Amino acid sequence: MRKSLFSLLLILYSSAALASSILIPMDAESQKNHLKAYGITYWVLTKQQKVQWLLNYRGGSFLLPDGEAIRKECQIRGVSYEILSDGQAQSILDEISSPSQNQDAVILEKAPKIAVYSPKGNAPWDDAVTMVLTYAEIPYVTVYDEEVLGDKLALYDWLHLHHEDFTGQYGKFYGAYRAAPWYIAHKEEAEALATKLGFSKVSDQKSAVAQKIRKYVIGGGFMFAMCSATDSFDIALAAEGVDICEPMFDGDPSDANYQTKLDFTNTFAFTDFTLERNPLKYEFSSIDMTGKRGNVPKEQDYFSLMDFSAKWDAVPTMLCQNHTALVKGFMGQTTAFTRGEVKPTVMVLGENKINGEARYIHGIKGKGFFTFYGGHDPEDYQHRVGDPKTELELHPNSPGYRLILNNVLFPAARKKKQKT
Repeated sequence: MRKSLFSLLLILYSSAALASSILIPMDAESQKNHLKAYGITYWVLTKQQKVQWLLNYRGGSFLLPDGEAIRKECQIRGVSYEILSDGQAQSILDEISSPSQNQDAVILEKAPKIAVYSPKGNAPWDDAVTMVLTYAEIPYVTVYDEEVLGDKLALYDWLHLHHEDFTGQYGKFYGAYRAAPWYIAHKEEAEALATKLGFSKVSDQKSAVAQKIRKYVIGGGFMFAMCSATDSFDIALAAEGVDICEPMFDGDPSDANYQTKLDFTNTFAFTDFTLERNPLKYEFSSIDMTGKRGNVPKEQDYFSLMDFSAKWDAVPTMLCQNHTALVKGFMGQTTAFTRGEVKPTVMVLGENKINGEARYIHGIKGKGFFTFYGGHDPEDYQHRVGDPKTELELHPNSPGYRLILNNVLFPAARKKKQKT
């Protein structure tokens, strides 16, 4: 009996001694909670430990150093993991490095400092990014106009733009909600903040904020935006010094022929778009495809992720890691982007082929990067004002939310020169 017990303990000890890595699988079959898996990876990075992101290997799995604390954290958060011996881990890395495999291992070195540009009164469930960061247990700091204009963005590696209207038209909600108490209160608060910051109009203040964010990216920052923050940001950049707001928004008439005065060389992603002049219409410009989706029924609304070379184009490959190449679509004020108005230097990472629209795009600006993701909430098909929040506990394997978290980890990667 003693001999058998001793043999068992020896086997267990030997197995533990050989285990050198933890694999967090990210394929559909093996992972119970994809979203919290990103939180585990981020948590390990905060402990000054490096992680390898195995691109295109089992859905974009993570290879972590082994440790009792990491195992326990995975168990607490409900994240599936596998213990690998040193030989097993090396075998996987050898397989990935083969020229015949469209795979690569990218080293994640440092947990990025995350800022979310959002009004201070907003709850985490007002925005898909803050919601998934909270669910994944990834810490972030909220910043708004005072911090941006006060040059505080330099403190952060990654910036998310909440569903903001950078044009100063209050989200173009005027037509449907101008008499609603929340709209009136929002307008008064925005005007008071503009006055406090030394601006005579909200549109001028938002333009200045957009310019600061532009400089942040050019200087090496990572910016991610969803829904109306995507096109309204570029519109604000194109309209610098041009009044595109009607009197109900800023108290004075817009510039005559303002469409002809737009400067598309200032924008990040879009060009040659036409602004929507009607203040009663819930739309900013021709960039958005929301009103042009009559041929996309809900049950067929999916978008495809592009397939990139992991070894040659690591950045877009990282941003497209998922356990499925087909992602369920979802609406927003800005649902998707007109392909013909996306600059040729910008990569389309995801597209709806039925409607020929871009859903998920990425580009380089100066030393920095930006990603624009159309739609409001990946698990709420047609989110409306006042709708209840999404419970991510019901969607722990959401492919649409995974794309957000890919962007969160992206700045942690050891930079490789992009070859194409």
